[in-house]
Amino acid sequence: MEDWAGEMGERWLANLKAFESTIAPVGEALLAHADYRPGERVLDIGFGGGASSMAIARAVAPGGEVLGIDISRDLVAATTRRAATEGVANARFVCADAAHVIVPDAPYDRLCSRFGSMFFVDPVGAFTNLRKALKTGGRIDLAVWAPPQDNPWLSAVVALARRHIELPASIPGAPGPFAFDDPDYLNRILTEAGFHSVKWARSAGQVPVGGQGNTPAGALTFARNALSTGRVLLEYPESVQQAVTSELLELYTRHYRPGEGVMMGYCAWLVSAVA
Repeated sequence: MEDWAGEMGERWLANLKAFESTIAPVGEALLAHADYRPGERVLDIGFGGGASSMAIARAVAPGGEVLGIDISRDLVAATTRRAATEGVANARFVCADAAHVIVPDAPYDRLCSRFGSMFFVDPVGAFTNLRKALKTGGRIDLAVWAPPQDNPWLSAVVALARRHIELPASIPGAPGPFAFDDPDYLNRILTEAGFHSVKWARSAGQVPVGGQGNTPAGALTFARNALSTGRVLLEYPESVQQAVTSELLELYTRHYRPGEGVMMGYCAWLVSAVA
């Protein structure tokens, strides 16, 4: 499981601009789908670098507010500084585990999570707990990755690396990027946690790997430094690392579009439900 309270949170922060630029198309689709309105109070779970929190805070002003909850102290501190720098006064951030957090000024109107909920160790317990912080009739909106085969920007890297190194086998439903790729599985979790009226929408297109306008070499640096596959690769001899690096560079060169970046396919589910 990814250690978001420690190493993974630090890695996200170290590669914040690249991460946020890469997944920006999905974040924008999620916010458009959620359609936040002035005056709403919103919980943002696993907010990462705070891009979604800032956008929601602007959408619910005046009169609304955002409370971001993340398990990484580093991300909480960095996003608090970011909000102050950007002049976003109606957003605040706390370090807590979503499965156990008690929100003192609950209930809130809405809940959002852009790729944060897939890492819950006990998803039923976490969603049950979060439901307590929502008003009856409050809505949750989640962005989660669809199956790996629909996300070549990630799965192609893994498939390439597997030709050279050992990577852990994927376990359906285990915490990780594709924990909720099966709609039936997430439907059961949300229903068991007390939500109803679960709806699904599909967001698909292309993401710029490592950021808008990035070069193949830049995308390679992003993959080596930011993705979990790159971390595992460091455990192997230099010759193996060089082989994977060479093939990754070839992959990214094939998908490079001058002026746009290394553009590869993605697919995410936008999921809403009612408390």
